[in-house]
Amino acid sequence: MKKFMDADFLLETKTAQELFAACKDEPIWDYHCHLPPKDIADNKKMPDLAEAWLGSHGYGDHYKWRQMRTYGVEEKYITGDAQPYDKFMKWAETVEHLIGNPLYHWTHLELQRYFGITEPLTVKSAPAIWEKANEMLKSDELSVKGIFKKFNVYAVGTTDDPIDSLEYHKAIAAGTAPIGTVATKVRPSYRPDKALNINLPGFADYIAKLSQVSGVSIKTSDDVIDALVKRLDYFIENGCRATDHALEFPPCRPASDQEVDAALQAALAGKPVTPEQAEAYRTKLLTALGNAYAKRGIAMQFHMNAIRDNNKAMFAKLGPDTGFDASHDNPVAEKLAGLLSRIEENGALPKTILYTLNPKDYYPIATLMGCFQGDGIRGKIQLGSGWWFCDHIDGMEQQLKVLGDLGMIPTFIGMLTDSRSFLSYPRHEYFRRIVCNLFGNWVEKGMFPADMDLLKQIVKDIAFGNASRYF
Repeated sequence: MKKFMDADFLLETKTAQELFAACKDEPIWDYHCHLPPKDIADNKKMPDLAEAWLGSHGYGDHYKWRQMRTYGVEEKYITGDAQPYDKFMKWAETVEHLIGNPLYHWTHLELQRYFGITEPLTVKSAPAIWEKANEMLKSDELSVKGIFKKFNVYAVGTTDDPIDSLEYHKAIAAGTAPIGTVATKVRPSYRPDKALNINLPGFADYIAKLSQVSGVSIKTSDDVIDALVKRLDYFIENGCRATDHALEFPPCRPASDQEVDAALQAALAGKPVTPEQAEAYRTKLLTALGNAYAKRGIAMQFHMNAIRDNNKAMFAKLGPDTGFDASHDNPVAEKLAGLLSRIEENGALPKTILYTLNPKDYYPIATLMGCFQGDGIRGKIQLGSGWWFCDHIDGMEQQLKVLGDLGMIPTFIGMLTDSRSFLSYPRHEYFRRIVCNLFGNWVEKGMFPADMDLLKQIVKDIAFGNASRYF
């Protein structure tokens, strides 16, 4: 019997262990996350494990919240006003029963890497862990700046709205924020979802704000594009290297400018917009934005097939991103192919990363990627890493195997945290262990030669080098 989560955790062969030793200390390019820029600028110190793990101040870890609800924990201990220690104890009780869930491994990797605690978290061990960890959280080593240094975080890509002032990014870059001079690059990522979601409440108010910050009087869809591109250039001036789009499904319904503008005028007047009109509007905007991204040499990310805010009663009570989203089963192949082709035909397709929340999409996405590679760019079109409900062992192995079957793993840009927590960096270690174990098993089975120099370079590139070049 192997020791619980020891130095060779998940590494089943000597080859895997040697490969992991080669890449484990590579820098981290966390190119997609939801860390609050203000907390980075303020060099936040987390007051206790309850906030570090379960969150507060309007954001938190909805992965954990879902499992606490599943275990029967009352909402007051999850998003309510219970005392931090009581919330932590409820999480500890939940953790004991998470056999097979990645949260179990993440929790214990975080205990080991941040606090040197190797004992499993249980209701019995929780009080002592609470005391030790909370005392350590007071140290500068576990401030944001200390964490970035400890985990060799080369850069993070936050997720930001086009109307954002980027004041915290500016202060971080200038060294005038409380965090002071920091080696980690904090890059804004351009996410214009609210400008594309023409059929959702609040659209007209948002367009008014976009008009104000961009200086563009918005009356037509071309005006919206003009305003968004102006803000894109502002983001790029402040370090942006990637954009992001949350898409329930990839839109592809070409329509005349007159039809698209009629839909926009209806939405701005507070009138309903049909699904067909909304898709036509999104198709036009994404085509134009994709061309703008290509012209400026920045990457475009599509996060697809999430069905969000399914529990309407809890959405009304708690708002979005609180644990009530799920995997969608929309077909993606035909419309994604059409949209990518349309962007290419109208100008150029940028570097593009395609994520899906439903693994059924891996095969069509991975085969479509091959239709749009080129321009002398290694891995120009990427099958995004196992995301959200897919970033467990099986999900990451499945994504890697499909990429191996249909693409080229050595060009893969690797893992991201997609997290709101500053304690999430061991997820990169988790991913690296899974990659090295998969490769090690292939070598040990005679499926690839034991060329350790080549293999070590491949895992180092996947860990950091490819992302560094890509962005």
